[in-house]
Amino acid sequence: MEKRVEESQTEQTHLLMPQHINGSGRLFGGQLLAWIDETAGIVGRRHSGRDVVTAAIDNLQFKAGAYRNEIIVLIGRVTYTGRTSMEVRVDTYVESPDGMRRPINRAFLMLVAVDENQKPVPVPGLTVETESQKAEWEGAVKRKELHKKRRTEGF
Repeated sequence: MEKRVEESQTEQTHLLMPQHINGSGRLFGGQLLAWIDETAGIVGRRHSGRDVVTAAIDNLQFKAGAYRNEIIVLIGRVTYTGRTSMEVRVDTYVESPDGMRRPINRAFLMLVAVDENQKPVPVPGLTVETESQKAEWEGAVKRKELHKKRRTEGF
């Protein structure tokens, strides 16, 4: 069985409060990483119908800062599926009062679906429908090969 990208796409919003801000007045990167991991986990669970664990974060790019009282929007979607794993892309934006969004972060996470004994289990395939989705799939294949190479080489 396969699923479409839209079936598991997830959007979360957060208002930046004082507890989310670091010493230089910007969104604390560790807080953003926690939100990214949570968003990816929800996407993976929706796609697989199973609990998931984060196996790797292959890419995390900070493009701009975010500040107190700004609205943060995270959008996650599956870009690739293997036998038991899924790559999830999470884009993070700051949303202005007029609804415009500017990107501040992009991350790619590899998740594995697990059973009640924490053993990997198969996931549904991904129906790739658009040229953009095909390009994301191809990029994920390249990232997966790089991840294998790094693991083999010990870094």
